[in-house]
Amino acid sequence: MDAGLIPQFGGLLWTLLAFVTALSVIVAIHEYGHYIVGRWCGIKADVFSIGFGPRLFSRVDRHGTRWQVAALPLGGYVKFRGDANAASVGSDGTVTAMSDAERAQTMTGASLWRRAATVAAGPVFNFILAIAVFAGFMLVQGRPADAPVVGPVADLPADMAVLRPGDRILSAAGEPIETMADLGAIAAELRDAPTIPYEVERDGDVLRIDAVPPLLPRAASVQPRSAAWEIGLREGDLVRRIDGERVTTFRDLQDAVEASEGRALTLDVWRPSERRDLTVTLVPRRMDLPSADGGFETRWLIGLSGGLAFEPMTERVGPLDALLGGVSQTWFIITSSLSAIGHIVLGQISTCNLSGPVGIAETSGAVASMGAGNFIWFIAVLSTAVGMLNLFPIPVLDGGHLVFHAYEAVRGKPPSDDAVRVLMTMGIVLMGALMAFALFNDIFCP
Repeated sequence: MDAGLIPQFGGLLWTLLAFVTALSVIVAIHEYGHYIVGRWCGIKADVFSIGFGPRLFSRVDRHGTRWQVAALPLGGYVKFRGDANAASVGSDGTVTAMSDAERAQTMTGASLWRRAATVAAGPVFNFILAIAVFAGFMLVQGRPADAPVVGPVADLPADMAVLRPGDRILSAAGEPIETMADLGAIAAELRDAPTIPYEVERDGDVLRIDAVPPLLPRAASVQPRSAAWEIGLREGDLVRRIDGERVTTFRDLQDAVEASEGRALTLDVWRPSERRDLTVTLVPRRMDLPSADGGFETRWLIGLSGGLAFEPMTERVGPLDALLGGVSQTWFIITSSLSAIGHIVLGQISTCNLSGPVGIAETSGAVASMGAGNFIWFIAVLSTAVGMLNLFPIPVLDGGHLVFHAYEAVRGKPPSDDAVRVLMTMGIVLMGALMAFALFNDIFCP
């Protein structure tokens, strides 16, 4: 066996394991939403399945529901009593022989509002999962304080002078500083500045010192599947030169990447985890990013997010603030995703911004390798996207079922079986085309 294939095979297994884990958690939450709200509404479920195909193991609970794990872990379903299939489309023929009380326990015979609530619960539970995760992170980690006080200091080369934890910054580069936002605004514009003058309050004394600028060409994070990720750059790496030219601020790094216009760049990097320098070559990629006005801007990027020379002090938040923060983060993901889809449809940004199963699987593996916290955050982001997608008014999706229910509420009767079959077929074809298109992007987009 070729020994060179072993790490590749191991990497593939890790990617598949991460993808299946993320997908299974999201599907389980989504389907549990359908199941539990259906049960609350008096609709009985025959099967709750994680995966499709042959059953690996199962058990039947006291409510008569079979809980099972199937061989193909690429989704899941709840089959309610009387349903013809896992999509809850049509009846299996047993409903007509049921009593009125029994029929009311099926998706076919339950009242309209009970059916609609059961359908909507899947996406809603995806959103609840995301909000809970984001709120949990805020409760545990706190949030950056407004006061410009230095927290933990980054691991930097010995020749780089830094501020000390506990220093309160009074001014930077000659500008007064009252909040972290003031410092961030100044730091974002600094160029070619190995050090800048600070005025700080330390142990009751006011000192004037020179230290590195706040925003360094240092990776606070590396975007999975980006140019930087694929050549091995990781969180904490500090870029010191690009094509032999010194860079001392994150703005220097941005300017150099933008000026390259896609030309290969050679980066001299200091890696704190190994206490050594290394040289790498990468090619920036043209990417579409959300802009402040709600649109998108196209820029050359390598996939690094700028890192401060120090972390700001954090403050604890209460449960209500954490919950509001979780809702805000979830809403931001939904609105930015919808904006991106709209811009793709209108041809204003590249269709390569749409990833398919391969891209999502690769991202799952990359994020999982960054640690459990990053992976849990990614699951929350993906859960938000799944919930949003399922609300699209496309037959076969939950949103399509809700459209059928809305039609029934207006007309007083559901659409005919023939109409539902035609629309469901159209929905399947549309979703298949979208999946094929996304898979094409995974294979051919840079």
